[in-house]
Amino acid sequence: MSDCMHTGKLFEGGRSLAWTFLKQLEWPWDALKQISDYITRLGAELDVSQYDALPDEIWIHKTARVAPTAFIGARTIIGPGTEIRHCAFVRGNALVGEGAVVGNSTELKNVILFDKVQVPHYNYVGDSILGYKSHMGAGAITSNVKSDSSLVSVAYGDRRIKTELKKFGAILGDNVEVGCNTVLNPGTVVGKHTNIYPLSFVRGFVPSGSIYKKQGEIVEKI
Repeated sequence: MSDCMHTGKLFEGGRSLAWTFLKQLEWPWDALKQISDYITRLGAELDVSQYDALPDEIWIHKTARVAPTAFIGARTIIGPGTEIRHCAFVRGNALVGEGAVVGNSTELKNVILFDKVQVPHYNYVGDSILGYKSHMGAGAITSNVKSDSSLVSVAYGDRRIKTELKKFGAILGDNVEVGCNTVLNPGTVVGKHTNIYPLSFVRGFVPSGSIYKKQGEIVEKI
């Protein structure tokens, strides 16, 4: 059943400032159109003794480390203990959780990163949600627009679940490992505790507790 892609099946509660918002949604990708407005509302409620409030609706926790060469765009929240490294490009509409790493030349746009997510080396993450402790290897990216610019659907077996979104990269459940130089195609959904081999080309739904070796070869973890 496609309910394995429901929000409550992909993420554990309480590991993101966005959880109160996300848990109300049946499909996690329904959050993508609302990230900007949610950050505006949430930012106004943050404890000013804990967060520095900057122009353009940017809130950075006082314990976060942001390299002077990093760019932080409008409507962004950076959580406690998070590291934004050299030349990171946070374009905006980004909620980055506690203890996360956004690395060298990594670009974020319209995303929710749960606590302890790592995108540390040359990653592009756009119109996506990454669950608790998920990790993208060097050069792994989300592709968030189809080549024909049509609306994105999520492939689930022989079914296609319509999202009504033109831009939708990937949803990674908790504790997902994505190998180096992998491309997550538009509408990819990966269940929690799953590993994706390096140099993979991923599309559609990958079940929880799996090892994705290549298209058509997905095995259960032992």
